[in-house]
Amino acid sequence: MGLLESLRNLFSGPDTGFDVEELARRLGMDVEALRAVRVEYDEFNVPKRSGGKRRISAPSDDLKALQRRILRKLLARLKAHPAATGFECGHSIVTNARHHAGQAVVVRMDLEDFFPSIRGGRVREYFRIIGWNRKASALLAVLTTHRGGLPQGAPTSPRLSNLVNRRLDARLSGYADRNGARYSRYADDLTFSFAEDDPAGVRTFIAMARLIVQDEGYRVHRRKKFYVRRRHQQQRVTGLVVNETVQLPRKTRRRLRAIAHHLATGREATLTPVQLAGWHALRDMIARQRAF
Repeated sequence: MGLLESLRNLFSGPDTGFDVEELARRLGMDVEALRAVRVEYDEFNVPKRSGGKRRISAPSDDLKALQRRILRKLLARLKAHPAATGFECGHSIVTNARHHAGQAVVVRMDLEDFFPSIRGGRVREYFRIIGWNRKASALLAVLTTHRGGLPQGAPTSPRLSNLVNRRLDARLSGYADRNGARYSRYADDLTFSFAEDDPAGVRTFIAMARLIVQDEGYRVHRRKKFYVRRRHQQQRVTGLVVNETVQLPRKTRRRLRAIAHHLATGREATLTPVQLAGWHALRDMIARQRAF
């Protein structure tokens, strides 16, 4: 039986799975209280570091509290694909970057409108696949989506984005393995790296990876955030340099040393002592995690 036939049987066959009553029990609520939660969001824009604006949909206090319950009681123990490193326990920007350290070629792709592109239907289907019946799955989808997709601002969205995209990660990881490449995903940031610099092979790989991404319902930024770097260039993954080992960019390291000197000598600095301590904590974390 093929995948499509299996899914068709799952969604059109008998309505098996855990029901709304079981959902309420696991969340520690009455069914009436669960159904009474109003799905309300406060929407606003925040500036992106790269320019433009990011749309934030912040759930109301009651909805946010319920989403946190869903996250803690239903989603926390479920496993995402190993290639998904963003928002995952035991992972960081360092563990994501070190996977690509010392490679001949590093390729990065950024997915457009990542959270909104994860449609409510996919979220509902995921809940069906993990064992909830149609009504419970529909209710869970209503409680965790907004305007037809995952809302950027809901506590459940980061975890769901990894769980729902297990097939995307499996397809890209499998394709990378078959072609001698490495793959990881940190939220909407896809990274591939190659031990050998075969320009024609890299171009073919990129074209196929784009097709897989499009087949999974996403769009890749064509120019703004598409990135191919070779050994003679500075290779960055999640903001960290990976040419030899994982470290902060040289420009950042020099800036931090200058700021530390200014603060130590009583001169004006662009960071406060608390902010500088935060950067030093990041530097220490990189030193600890890059050797694992």
